[in-house]
Amino acid sequence: MTPASTAPGAFTAARTTERLDALIADVREAVGRGLPPDLTAYLVGERLAPHLGAADLLTAEQRESDPARYRQHLLHAEHDGSFSVVALVWLPGQGTSVHDHVSWCTTGIHEGQERERRYRLVPATGQGGTARLVATADVVNAQGEFCGFAPPGDIHRVWNAGPSAAISLHVYGADISRLGSSVRRVYDLPADR
Repeated sequence: MTPASTAPGAFTAARTTERLDALIADVREAVGRGLPPDLTAYLVGERLAPHLGAADLLTAEQRESDPARYRQHLLHAEHDGSFSVVALVWLPGQGTSVHDHVSWCTTGIHEGQERERRYRLVPATGQGGTARLVATADVVNAQGEFCGFAPPGDIHRVWNAGPSAAISLHVYGADISRLGSSVRRVYDLPADR
């Protein structure tokens, strides 16, 4: 395991749309309830779902990809650091390393689909043993679907296995503009593929 530094792709300047402003207000209300992280992630997903797939949510610039790696567009960072909204644009074959997160997260698929493999960390046993990752689920998240999670138990990798670009919206319970990434650790361990 290695600490995360900066995730691929530089953040771009946020420009807003009326629908994005409405989504941010909905997320603000859900986060403001002060509920436990897993419940907050689910409530945020309920607020995110009606906006997924809407043509007027993102600007053309916020939909731009990068041929070298998936691209992150910071859409909003709440002034008090309580949440951030990021659009990730994935070209076919682009994906993440195996990682976990600094906070709760809700992901919704705006366009296309994403594949996700979730893992459980098995600690090293005995002297000289090595920790390893065991795959616990393989999920295909399609347009309009959302999921939420909170540490611990948030180890996964994500990739675009589809034939066209995919766009997902991620809401994190942290100030990603300050942290630079939602990734807490990248796992360099033996893992089920």
